[in-house]
Amino acid sequence: MTASSPVERVRQWIDAADRVVALTGAGISTESGIPDFRGPQGVWTRNPAAEKQSTIQHYLADPEIRKASWRSRLENPAWTATPNAGHHALVSLERRGKLHALITQNIDELHQRAGNSPDKVIEVHGTIRRTMCWRCGERRPMEETLARLRGGEEDPRCLSCGGILKSDTISFGQQLVPEVIDRALRVAGEADLMLAIGSTLQVYPVAGAVPLAKESGAKVVIVNAEPTAMDDLADARLTGPIGALLPAVCGG
Repeated sequence: MTASSPVERVRQWIDAADRVVALTGAGISTESGIPDFRGPQGVWTRNPAAEKQSTIQHYLADPEIRKASWRSRLENPAWTATPNAGHHALVSLERRGKLHALITQNIDELHQRAGNSPDKVIEVHGTIRRTMCWRCGERRPMEETLARLRGGEEDPRCLSCGGILKSDTISFGQQLVPEVIDRALRVAGEADLMLAIGSTLQVYPVAGAVPLAKESGAKVVIVNAEPTAMDDLADARLTGPIGALLPAVCGG
């Protein structure tokens, strides 16, 4: 690795930064065995009917879709996945005092499991590790409901009010939590370096964090195996396996 290589240049930028904001998408978790949705081996690519399970109108209206959704949750690879080197690199960045915030589009909580502080992680699409009741809003650990499924329930209802249960994630057609999005965009505007990792940068409003950081004076680094919608904004673009690239630039 020469002093002028893109990896070395990004590492130098990170070393000089005070407020690094990371934005992570599905690409950082695929190396942990969690497939993305629209990639060649994506969940919806292999099973187009599964997209209905992630659409709130279908989920609420059709008990059969809910039952299929619960069956798929039982088998979700997130339950056995472990953080990879990319996740651990962001923990290293936090321990160095560089990480201002970590905005994630992922719902697997692998950042927290790797060791990032929960108060640093902004989950814009929620978490699969909790359930929420559509009627009363009660949140409970997902494992409680999965145990009920293993016991024979097919469409478990809220134990408090009898309402429809779903994972505490944002489905298609469901409103994002304004306070969460506001915080994500606010920290993006405070960054002096934005790391966009494993995201196609096509899903708004969170993708807007990248141009917002750029307009606020931050350097933008995109780390992804494939082209993204915002490559032209990047001060540097690193292409390849995230689990190899992130440790090289984040240091220890």
